[in-house]
Amino acid sequence: MSKSILSGNEEGLTINKGKLGSLNIYEVTEDELEKLETGGSDPIYLNFAIFTLSIALSFFITLVTTTIESNRIFITFLIITIIGFLSGIILLIIWWRSKRSIKDLVKKIKDRLQQKVDVS
Repeated sequence: MSKSILSGNEEGLTINKGKLGSLNIYEVTEDELEKLETGGSDPIYLNFAIFTLSIALSFFITLVTTTIESNRIFITFLIITIIGFLSGIILLIIWWRSKRSIKDLVKKIKDRLQQKVDVS
């Protein structure tokens, strides 16, 4: 026979239980659980967006405030500025959309309980 974990002896675990008014249990699929576990890649997209936009802004300020004699250096600065602004904006858009996806997933899981309560 197996021993109960509710026993109060030295070998078992004593569990003290307080009364709950209600308890909500949410059913999730394995895919949803994996998405919640990874937590999304929101901070990485935001960090790279800030990084590329600050580099682009630095190069843009340099282009506006100084006179660059060499065409080669000017074109290099210009290309870095354009690529920095474009990649920063794209990364911000990706960050904004992925940020909402985790919130939408949690809302979808919570709405399942509401649907079951309404149907009952």
